[in-house]
Amino acid sequence: MNSMRSYVVIGLGRFGAEVALELCRQGCEVLAMDVSGDLVAQVADGVTHGVVADGQDKEVLRALGASEMDCAVVAVGSDLAASVLITMNLKELGVPYTICKAHDETHRRVLQKLGADRVLIPEQEQAVRLAKALSSPNVLDYIELSSEYGIVEVPAPESWWGKSLRDLNVRAKYGLNILAIRRGEKIQVSPAADFAISQGDVVVVLGDTHGLKKVRRL
Repeated sequence: MNSMRSYVVIGLGRFGAEVALELCRQGCEVLAMDVSGDLVAQVADGVTHGVVADGQDKEVLRALGASEMDCAVVAVGSDLAASVLITMNLKELGVPYTICKAHDETHRRVLQKLGADRVLIPEQEQAVRLAKALSSPNVLDYIELSSEYGIVEVPAPESWWGKSLRDLNVRAKYGLNILAIRRGEKIQVSPAADFAISQGDVVVVLGDTHGLKKVRRL
């Protein structure tokens, strides 16, 4: 996934528009399309290409170069028939990776059978994420990567204050990787081994659920 640099986002409701704009902010090439000219106009300045077009037409997708993209995001929402046809078109055009937004579990199963590489139910996943965050008061945010792995933001435990990452050695002790340290408005990504934790720091940690639970209890 990390090597993907070009995306076509089909469907520019709230979810699709946010995905398209954020991908572009991350430096990716983004072709954003919708049948609604108004929705395309709302994101046009923030994406590489904004096009009023119907992804249900395979030849339109081909002409726009969708098959040359690394990844397609189908975000047409509750219209099952449209998302099914668009997904089929993308698979037939040979798009390497297809991510689809589903409205419910039935919708998810249909898209998975069509070969969608990943199917999201954003409302459901947000609810699960919120529940996990609320059930662990010391966790500021939680991103589930799979059933076994996730990323959490936690306030630096008091036992870590004044110690370097080398001293803490969380990878050996807990099987975790510290991705970043947030200190006020600043964020240090991939901090060096001699980086010392201070009171008030927020630590962004990647690991399996077992190791993450240990950190939450510190």
